[in-house]
Amino acid sequence: MRSIWNGAISFGLVSIPIKLVNATESHAVSFRQIHTEDGGRIRYRKVCELEDREVTQAEIGKAYEDADGSMIPITDEDLSQLPIPTARTIEIVAFVPEDRIDPLQMGSAYYLAASGAPAAKPYTLLREALKRSNRVAIAKFALRGRERLGMLRVVGDAIAMHGLLWPDEVRAPEGVAPEAGVTVRDQELDLADALMDTLGEIDLDDLHDEYREAVEEVIAAKAAGERPPEVREEAAPGKVLDLMAALESSVRAARESRDGEEAGAAEEAEVRSLPRREASSSRRAPKATGGKKSTSTAAKKTAAKKAEPKKSTAKSAGAAKKTAAAKGTAKKATAKSTTRGGDKSTAKTTAKKTASRRRSA
Repeated sequence: MRSIWNGAISFGLVSIPIKLVNATESHAVSFRQIHTEDGGRIRYRKVCELEDREVTQAEIGKAYEDADGSMIPITDEDLSQLPIPTARTIEIVAFVPEDRIDPLQMGSAYYLAASGAPAAKPYTLLREALKRSNRVAIAKFALRGRERLGMLRVVGDAIAMHGLLWPDEVRAPEGVAPEAGVTVRDQELDLADALMDTLGEIDLDDLHDEYREAVEEVIAAKAAGERPPEVREEAAPGKVLDLMAALESSVRAARESRDGEEAGAAEEAEVRSLPRREASSSRRAPKATGGKKSTSTAAKKTAAKKAEPKKSTAKSAGAAKKTAAAKGTAKKATAKSTTRGGDKSTAKTTAKKTASRRRSA
């Protein structure tokens, strides 16, 4: 950022070299004046009235116009030799709480940048002192040919200065408030509080210049040879003579705009009682596409119902037969194993008797 003023902060006997830079910038769309007939640029030329000729910037100075119309020339050297200490110095005169400053006095904002390495330590000292005291510094400085009032405060890790109007430059609000006596009821205050609570807070970073965006769209459309976007027609608000009705409508509209999606979802998810389904009637009366098909289907179902006991009986009889057969098989297997085991034991006994007889013989 380019500095617009170089000087120093006078903090008692401490001097802090600084550079003054603009803290804000304008994003407004600027226009040029043209001749509507042929589109030619309209320019302003600086002409000397006595010689009736255009002069360059180097030939232009400044002067004070006296009451009789005479000009009193003032040079830059005259201004640089003014007998004031704020010509090249931001002189801190007091430290006060920030709420003592009326926002009506605030003007342009600047950043104070430390100029060079020697300024780092005193710059940091002043910044930390302002932080710890929770106060702002009131200072006087000279800029663009006049002495000004300023307020120094901490913004992040930097020191910012707001140009302030002198107290006698702020006009009193005389004749602004309504002169007629007005009584406000508690119900109206309650609705106003409800409206404030409904609107709630907002992140200032989300705000943007919609007018500038619309102007840029018009410029882009005309540059491309297209038709500019049409103006959106908004419904004109009706006259509301009752303040209570206006407040209630405002609260309702604010709630709908803030919680519109949630309200819509709640309406879609509304629980409703459904009619009871008659199971018996639906079973007894099946859908029929034709007279013959429905009759045959009903007959088949009736026959199937009648045949169900027989099937169950047959199934039980078959199961009994299978059980008996399984028992018989088990008995046969037991008998076989017993017979085989008996034959083997008998053979072993006979062999033993024969061997003993031979031995005895």
